Amino acid sequence: MATDKTKAKSKAKDEGRKLIAQNKKARHDYHIIDTYECGLVLTGTEVKSLRQGRASLVDGFVQIDGHEAWLHHVHIPEYTQGTWTNHAARRKRKLLLHRAEIDKLEAKLQDAGHTIVPLVLYFKSGRAKVEIALAKGKKEYDKRQTLRERQDRREADKAMSAVRRRQRAAGS
Repeated sequence: MATDKTKAKSKAKDEGRKLIAQNKKARHDYHIIDTYECGLVLTGTEVKSLRQGRASLVDGFVQIDGHEAWLHHVHIPEYTQGTWTNHAARRKRKLLLHRAEIDKLEAKLQDAGHTIVPLVLYFKSGRAKVEIALAKGKKEYDKRQTLRERQDRREADKAMSAVRRRQRAAGS
C-alpha cells in the first residue's frame, strides 16, 4: 500500500513537463510573434505512441476551419502493439483553444505572410499539449543574418572565456 508521501512524490513528478518532440526548424524559418499552449484531441493509440516519445512536428501547421483550430501534417507513428484500432499517422487533429484565442489567431492570419506552426509537443500533468506560434516567414537574408549573429555571439563568448582563463592563470 502506498503512503501519502509516495503518492505526493509521484504526483509532483507527473506535474512536470515531459518533452516529446520539438520543431527547431520553425525558429529558423519564422519570426515568432506570439505563442499559445493548447490541448490536443487524440485517440488512445496516439497517446500510447506519444508516451513512447515518438512524433515529428517538422511539416506541421495549424489551419482554422469554421471557428475550430486543426493541426495538420504532424506525424505520430502507429502504435506498435496496436490492432485494427490504430490511427492514421498524419491525420488532422483538433486543437483545444478558447474561442477568443481562435478569433484572435484567425484575425492575424488575414495578414499576408502569417502562419501558425507547432513548436513543441509535450505532456503536462498527464495531458498531451502542443505549443503553437503565430509566425511570419523569414526571408533568406534574414536567416543568414540570424546565423551570422549566432556565430558572432559564439566567437565573442569564446574570446571572453579565453581572457578569463588567462586572468585566472595569471592570478594563481
